[in-house]
Amino acid sequence: MSFIKPIAAPDLTGTDIRVDIPDDFRLHSGQKLEQTDVVARLYGPADGRMVVAAGGISAGRILFAKEDSTDTAPGWWEGVAGPAEALDLNQFRVLSIEFAPRLPASQVYTITTHDQARLVKLILDHLKVERVFAFIGASYGAMIGLAFAELYGDYIERVCCISAAHRAHPMATAMRGLQRRLLQFGLDNGREQEGISLARQLAMTTYRSEAEFGERFDGPAPDLAGDNYTVCGYLRARGDAYVSNANRWISMSDSLDRHRVDPAKITAKVFLAAVPTDRLVPYSDMKAFSEALSDSVFIDFPSLYGHDAFLKEIKLVSDIVRTSLKD
Repeated sequence: MSFIKPIAAPDLTGTDIRVDIPDDFRLHSGQKLEQTDVVARLYGPADGRMVVAAGGISAGRILFAKEDSTDTAPGWWEGVAGPAEALDLNQFRVLSIEFAPRLPASQVYTITTHDQARLVKLILDHLKVERVFAFIGASYGAMIGLAFAELYGDYIERVCCISAAHRAHPMATAMRGLQRRLLQFGLDNGREQEGISLARQLAMTTYRSEAEFGERFDGPAPDLAGDNYTVCGYLRARGDAYVSNANRWISMSDSLDRHRVDPAKITAKVFLAAVPTDRLVPYSDMKAFSEALSDSVFIDFPSLYGHDAFLKEIKLVSDIVRTSLKD
């Protein structure tokens, strides 16, 4: 008599993975993180090929919504990740990572995308993962994916990189530098939340395109000087509602600007999706990066939404992710 081994159902709720950070682990800057462990969330079937997923600096480890009724918000990539979606949680074993430093951060850290990649590797080693099939990232997460591929070339097969290049563009650094000054000004004057709101408002102007703002906010002027124009009211509402910690934001913002990889050291196949309206990661930078890589696929990603296209254009992003995962 023969028995068929039952196939375990994929984990669609996700399981949190916590891994202790070795006591001798130091950031490239020499600093030691105050957090003692690193956290990620694991989805999908135990025997699926491993995919690491990471988004912008505001993304957390909840990639796909929990199934229980206590969940208060969907995952950060709903529609792209899920059962039978492009990042198919019925097929792939997916690790969604939580960036360091953890909230709340009591100090500012000088942390690089390579430091983040080393923390991801700690989790993968804990899980005894022998090889990563793909690292799928957008914005900051894509930078970490590129750093990971540079550090662990023999360990990873491919990278799907949406809206990130080999370096931070100086104009993007200029805009983020102003945000960091606003955050520090708020801290220095006991008005942290106001500093966070103003920094977030400035950031929002860089995430979207002038074409989108022109469509949405081309309205009449207010009655009096100092009153909100329509676009200013939108920005103020988004800024005031943003929950963060100034020290962590300064750390993450600086990490974006510190990012730099050498294309010659990346041997994995890299799928690069570039948005022509992206004000933070110029299309020309991504094109030049693609030409410098040994194995790359360049994908035009047209969108009105600029840098935020990876969160807004679910169908187009799904097509990009699906392409990057094809055998």
